[in-house]
This record gives sequence, C-alpha cells and structure tokens, in this order.
Amino acid sequence: MTALIALFYFFYFAIVAIYVIFLPKVLSMVGYSPSEIGIIFAAGPLVRFAIPFLFLKGIKLDLKTFNSALVLLLLAAISFFLTIESFWPLLFSNIAMGIGMSLILPYVEVIALSLIGKESYGKVRLFGSIGFILVALILVKFLDIPTTALLFLLVMVTSTVLFGYIIAHLDNKKVVEPESIEGKHLNLLAHWPLWLGLMLMQVSFGPFYNFFTIYETAHGISLETTVYLWSFGVIAEIILFYFQGPLLRRNLLKLLEFSLLITVIRWLLTYLFPENLIVLYFAQSLHAFSFALFHTAAISYLYALYSERKLAQQFFFGISYGLGGFIGAISAGYIYELWPSMLFLYAAFVAALALLSIRLSAKLPAN
Repeated sequence: MTALIALFYFFYFAIVAIYVIFLPKVLSMVGYSPSEIGIIFAAGPLVRFAIPFLFLKGIKLDLKTFNSALVLLLLAAISFFLTIESFWPLLFSNIAMGIGMSLILPYVEVIALSLIGKESYGKVRLFGSIGFILVALILVKFLDIPTTALLFLLVMVTSTVLFGYIIAHLDNKKVVEPESIEGKHLNLLAHWPLWLGLMLMQVSFGPFYNFFTIYETAHGISLETTVYLWSFGVIAEIILFYFQGPLLRRNLLKLLEFSLLITVIRWLLTYLFPENLIVLYFAQSLHAFSFALFHTAAISYLYALYSERKLAQQFFFGISYGLGGFIGAISAGYIYELWPSMLFLYAAFVAALALLSIRLSAKLPAN
C-alpha cells in the first residue's frame, strides 16, 4: 500500500506542477489578461473552501463520494481541450477540477497518516515532489503550443485517478471516527487564529503559484531557467521531506512559526532581487521550510488536535489552499496588473500577518 500511495502522490503533484507552472503561461499565450488568469485560477480554490462545509450537513467523504470525485476530475481534464479559448467554459472546467482535487487528496492523506505516521510521512510524500519536478523538467522541453500542456495534464490526471481508485479499494478498514475533542462538529471559531494563519499563508503563495513564471520571465529570466528555479525549490523540499522526521517530535506550532518567518524572508528576497539568479536560487531553497515543513507540521497538528480527522483535513485544504488560494489568486492578479513590481512585497506582508496569527494561536489553550 505504501508504494501505491507514493505513486498517487507522484501523479497528483505532477498535476499541480502543470497547473501552477505552465497553465498560467498557457493562458497568457492564448490571450488572457492577468486579471482574467487570476479569476480563473481563483475559482478552483474557492470551491475547495466551500466543499468541506457540505460535510458538516451530513454528507460523508466515503468511498462512493471519493469515486465520484475521481470521475469528475477525469472529465474536467478532458474538458480543458474544449474550453481553453473561452473564458466562461474554462472557468467551469477549472471549478470541476477544483472539486475533484479537493476531495481526493484529504481522503488519501488520512490513509497515509494512519498507515505511515507523521515521522515517516515525508519519505512517502516526497514522491509527490519528485513527480512535480520531473514533469516540470520534461514539459518545459516540449511546451510550444497550449495543447501540449493539456495532453500532459490528461495523462497525469488519468494516472492519479487509477492509483487513487486502487488505494481506496484496498483500504478495507471501516473505522468509525469518534467525535472531535470539541463536540459533535469541529468548532473552527475555538481555534480561529490557527485557521486564519493557515489561510493567510496560502494567500501569500498566490503571487508565487499563479504569477512566478510570468513575473520572472517579464524580468528577463528565460522560461527554461524559471523552470529550473521551480525545480530547485522542489529539490530542497524533497530533501527536507526525507529528513524532517526528528523535527516533527518538537512543538508543531513552533515549527509553523519558524516556517512562516522563513517564508517572509523568501518573498522579500524575491521582491528585492527579481533578476539575481544567485539570490533567487537561495530564495527557492527556502521552499523546503515554507512548503514542506509547514505542510507536514500543519496536517500533523490537525491530525492530533481533532479526532474527526478526514473532516479536519478537508477543512485544512478548504480554508488554506481553498479560501487562501482564492484570495491569493484574485489579489495577485489585480496587484500584478496594477503594481507588478510590488507583487512579492505584498506576499511578504501577508506571510507576516500569518506569522502573527499563528503566534496568537500558540497562546490559546488547545481545547
């Protein structure tokens, strides 16, 4: 099962690589404006934010729901070929993809954490980073027309659906999750600074995920070199995923604070030195902390804090990558259109707010 989960991560995050590195550039090639790109890429995260609230009304993230999400994801990938040049149809295709991806990852993450444990989780999750970097390095050699990126996307989605289906049907443990430590349902308001900090962290990533490729190529960095910058960050991420086990025995909230401080420095360096490759490579190396360590510390903390674990993971992806990704994409689109040089200064400011919020969370009682 561990090998299957590793393969799932490999293909799932290969999808993410195509989505965040190449699709913004593809839409720019087709003729979309920065604000339109921001709106399109904000739609998926907004849906990810909304979906978990449906599960508070009695819907279950069970095998049937998971299978439906797999089918929806595959259909969305196919529809991209038909909608790429039309704003509204493409927007709805992107929403469908957002729904599919928002449901399948939390399902597999809980299986992974329960089977592998937080200290060994990174050694399996790093295969997602390998998938991310490999597809980036390969696709950059062939990306000449938009259809090429869409073909890569379809292959990665099909493989993700296949391995997701196999994992779900081999996972025969029918565990009834106990009530959360806060009562029948998660009480988000009881830990609002934590959830606000998780969300703001992803808002700060909006400029990076949606405009880093466009931003750097506009500053004279070639597309190929920009992909190398992406890849270098992922290599650093892989290394930390492999060796982070001992760190996770420490205070997880302190790890979140440390990761956010590093993220503030990273965005400031990108803002101050957008054409300096040495500084940019150093800034990208900090992705090890601002993504890998932050992500594992966050999901591990929520896994320990709440006993409704699938629901907690859904809200993590919904509030952080969903709402945070939505606000980050929309705001980055307009800021880049109006004040392009200030894009990563804005990102650093938001990451600083996230740090303050997590520090406040650490002062509140856990229950």
